[in-house]
Amino acid sequence: MEQKRVTLASGIELDVVDVGPHDAPVLLFLHGFPEWHRTWRHQIAHLSGRYRCIAPDQRGYRGSSKPQDVASYTVDKLVGDVFQLADALGVAKFTVLGHDWGGAIAWIVAALGQGTRVERAVLANAPHPVIFQHLLHTDPAQRAASQYIRTFRDPANDAMMREGGLAPLLDKAFADRTILAALPDDRAQLLAEWAVPEAAFAMINWYRASTIVVPLPDAPLGLPEGYKPPPLPPLTIPTLVVWGMNDPALPPANMDGLEAQVRNLTIERVPGCGHFVPWEAPGTVNAAMDAFLRSTDG
Repeated sequence: MEQKRVTLASGIELDVVDVGPHDAPVLLFLHGFPEWHRTWRHQIAHLSGRYRCIAPDQRGYRGSSKPQDVASYTVDKLVGDVFQLADALGVAKFTVLGHDWGGAIAWIVAALGQGTRVERAVLANAPHPVIFQHLLHTDPAQRAASQYIRTFRDPANDAMMREGGLAPLLDKAFADRTILAALPDDRAQLLAEWAVPEAAFAMINWYRASTIVVPLPDAPLGLPEGYKPPPLPPLTIPTLVVWGMNDPALPPANMDGLEAQVRNLTIERVPGCGHFVPWEAPGTVNAAMDAFLRSTDG
């Protein structure tokens, strides 16, 4: 899909897909790690006849700006990019859609923008920040599945990235859960992009700047003394959560208790599907989004 360069008020530059009627309701798509806007290619192709579809390569990815310091990837800056992108494109209100890390940002964008700029939210295999942090403390399966984050944060792996880019670190972190096996159509292009150390550090900095706590595997289960959940208000806007039920990194327990965090919630469970649900099960995802968007269009 053709992209254009958009400069944000912060000076960050993003490569952005912007297709569909510009007078139509806006869908703003956020990709996850370690992909790019193509995460949502099937949904954009399906919906761009009826909606204006905007999908950036987020900060640190592909041709977009790649500041090398960890502080450039704190959540406030990643969330700010979304609102600044909408401003730069003249978009007053939008539906935010996110997968994986893009979904983590989308949850916060939706919570901060509900009632003003964000009309709806669609999350695909993207854990809610409050539930995810709780599970890391209390759920052995989620804690075990998230140990890769500790690997990503370990500076002992920096030399590996400087020499070989991202791919060797992914092999070390995921072992038998190699991401490339799930991304056959984009393998060659991803490998070429991951080989650039500057890009590798930029992507990993999303994890290094995050305040999420990942305890050691053998640490006692249970909430630590004085624990306070992430300060995120409940969502009141219409929200669709689509979940591939065979996700090895994010088990279905991430949907337990969502009703307390989202007042207007629709859940679409996708059996037999892994983490990359937008393109592993595009027909199911498109159908769920069609039904949700039609039922909530103003």
